Amino acid sequence: MTKIKGAPASNPRRPSHAEHPVALGSFRSWLRLLREGGGIDREFIPRALFVSSTTLLTSPLRLWERARHGKRIRRTEIHPSPIFIIGHWRSGTTHLYNLLCQDGNFGYLTTFQAMAPGFFLAGGGVIKYFLERKTRERYPTRLIDNIPLLLDAPQEDEFALANMSPYSFLHGFSFPRRACHFFERYVLFEGAPQNVVDQWMATYMLLLRKVTLANQGKRLILKNCANTARIRILLRMFPQAKFIHIHRDPYRVFLSTLHLHRTVLPRSQLQRIGPDEVEENVLGFYRRLLGRFLADRPLLPPGNLVEIRFEDLERSPLEQLRRIYEELRLPGFTAAEPAFRSYITSVAGYRKNVYELDEEAIAKVNQNWGFAFEAWGYQRL
Repeated sequence: MTKIKGAPASNPRRPSHAEHPVALGSFRSWLRLLREGGGIDREFIPRALFVSSTTLLTSPLRLWERARHGKRIRRTEIHPSPIFIIGHWRSGTTHLYNLLCQDGNFGYLTTFQAMAPGFFLAGGGVIKYFLERKTRERYPTRLIDNIPLLLDAPQEDEFALANMSPYSFLHGFSFPRRACHFFERYVLFEGAPQNVVDQWMATYMLLLRKVTLANQGKRLILKNCANTARIRILLRMFPQAKFIHIHRDPYRVFLSTLHLHRTVLPRSQLQRIGPDEVEENVLGFYRRLLGRFLADRPLLPPGNLVEIRFEDLERSPLEQLRRIYEELRLPGFTAAEPAFRSYITSVAGYRKNVYELDEEAIAKVNQNWGFAFEAWGYQRL
């Protein structure tokens, strides 16, 4: 097992059942997930009962939203060329997403909408106010880093998919012994029957219609790391889609992703899993996610994909943003530049997590992720 030297101490807050990622999700989906998950270990039964209760109790809100907004949702047209931010977890996707969402021409999914995708149109008043109060008191920053946790901030849409359906990689954090199953079936879609693929696409389209409606028809910019391996399916849905791929030094990604798993698991898991198996999953998922991306990258026509280094974005953010707009032929950079500058200034004091790289971690990355050094020109130690 790799020890993350210099890593931040485990979050001192005692895990709460309310932190489970599908606590406000679909009750029907939760029941299907329980059948697919492979069992619950005894010590996690209270957490499972809490999620069962919250998903059931919020079911009337989902029914009310369908009754009140169903026709408007079905009639909503999504911009034919959404922008997808992709890249492995902990590669800088969140920073890039937050930056680009400063452009008022784009619509995006918020944290509240990701937490409650089934009723955010109908429950954006009292329920959101209650959650905001609880968030400010208990969760001022995200668990995995020092980024402020705000309910109106941009959020990764895989969280919403996990709340809406069993078709999400994130369910591997609830059922970690089945993590490979969820990754293979719902990220790579290996072994997934066509009806599952169709249901995944229908769920995603429903989500994007709702987000488009909430953003008054604006072109969507979306961030989802799992989408890095879903290019073929996304092109079936949106042939004109634009993609921004951000990559980062593999050694830093390895240590940061281990920290992510070791932070999120205690707040999500319903099964025990050993640290060596977690590490094996991290190594394998990176290799397969980015391997699929490299295989499918030629499917994207010129002008629909731009790739950037996190290190370049960190060093010269405006220059990289300008390049993104130019290469993807996006309008509005000049108008959005003041907002970009203001946001960059506001996060100037942000302190990243710092990890000490040792020989063991170097050897594992070299052995498993050697292709990444060649693909994106990083220095192999």
